[in-house]
Amino acid sequence: MNEYKVEILTHYSKMTLDKNNLTKDSILNIQNVLDKYSQDGWMLASTDAVSFGSAIYTYLYFKK
Repeated sequence: MNEYKVEILTHYSKMTLDKNNLTKDSILNIQNVLDKYSQDGWMLASTDAVSFGSAIYTYLYFKK
């Protein structure tokens, strides 16, 4: 039987002239989480993202 976990990451937009600041920050954070879970034998099963105000909530679904 599979085991499942959900990791929720919150990324906030910053006041800057760089329109890609949110993307750059979130990529590093998401990659760190993926690396951590994969070392423990978890596989990424699905993803989802929701934008609310100046934040983006990223949902990473893992299974083992």
